[in-house]
Amino acid sequence: MQITVKKAQNLKTKPEDSKLGFGTIFTDHMLNVDYNLQKGWHNARIEPYGPIRMDPSTMVLHYGQAIFEGMKAFRTESGEARLFRAKDNFKRLNQSAHSLCIPSLDEGFLLDSLKALLEVEKAWIPRSSGTALYIRPTVIAMDPFLGVRASHTYRYFVILSPVGAYYAEGFNPVKIWVTRDHVRAVRGGLGEAKTPANYAASLYAGEEAHRNSYTQVLWLDGVEQKYIEEVGSMNIFFVIDDEIVTPALNGSILPGITRDSVIALGKAWNMRVSEKKIAIDEVMAAHENGKLQEIFGSGTAAVISPVGELKYGDKVIRIGNGGVGPVADKLFKAITDIQYGRSEDLFGWVEKI
Repeated sequence: MQITVKKAQNLKTKPEDSKLGFGTIFTDHMLNVDYNLQKGWHNARIEPYGPIRMDPSTMVLHYGQAIFEGMKAFRTESGEARLFRAKDNFKRLNQSAHSLCIPSLDEGFLLDSLKALLEVEKAWIPRSSGTALYIRPTVIAMDPFLGVRASHTYRYFVILSPVGAYYAEGFNPVKIWVTRDHVRAVRGGLGEAKTPANYAASLYAGEEAHRNSYTQVLWLDGVEQKYIEEVGSMNIFFVIDDEIVTPALNGSILPGITRDSVIALGKAWNMRVSEKKIAIDEVMAAHENGKLQEIFGSGTAAVISPVGELKYGDKVIRIGNGGVGPVADKLFKAITDIQYGRSEDLFGWVEKI
């Protein structure tokens, strides 16, 4: 598929790296691709960033048929621009597409078209350590129709945003609240798809957590409400008696790319790593017995996010000494060193732009 390029006439002022937040500033251009039953995916174009025109009856607005991904482009100390595990993100995009009855996209084209967009917007990739260019590929249903069915037309688009730290705390411990009154997903539903519905389902409990000075919600399974699943924007890990433990993928947990990176690194370091069902009561008991050493989250936005405090019911536990644990610290350094070119990529995760 050929990609046409239309450059913006008026370019935005690029922000200073030191003033970057997360997801509030957008670059000058975006990628758009259309789909219909007659042509399939077609009309690939890089054009000035701007609104997507749609009818008030457009199906995505009513039935939520949409998927997205999140990845980053980094700048090394030598000035090289690179992507981290982009092929895995695009593979997951197609897995989500299957769950939402959205036509799949050629993964080679997805990577090539992203590189073409980044060639146009390369100057937007910030240079300071801890910053990156966040990439948001998205597919939305575009039929103007109020009947309940899968759409016949779609828009794939990619927007870019220069970012700093996701959490205000930066790479410092966050506080996590375990909800017993709400569930996010169940097996056989949309929990393993990266779709807006998953995040909409987390908002109410997330706001309740914020009102009580907690950063994120830790979700339990939607059936028995006893087994740990994931945090609102991260997969979750525990270090118990020198073993890294994370909930097994079961159909209601998002298969995180950073999660997979953590598991691969832990095994490469000859650490004990387990993917299994783990109940919240097991975690609380491990804390009581002095065996719970660390808790941390993993995700594209924050990379590794140490947890310093966990609240479950009336119990509030402090993790370790309340600071960053050694496993979380080592993982954060290892992943970011690969991303920024400070260490060798032994896993084939980096894609040069």
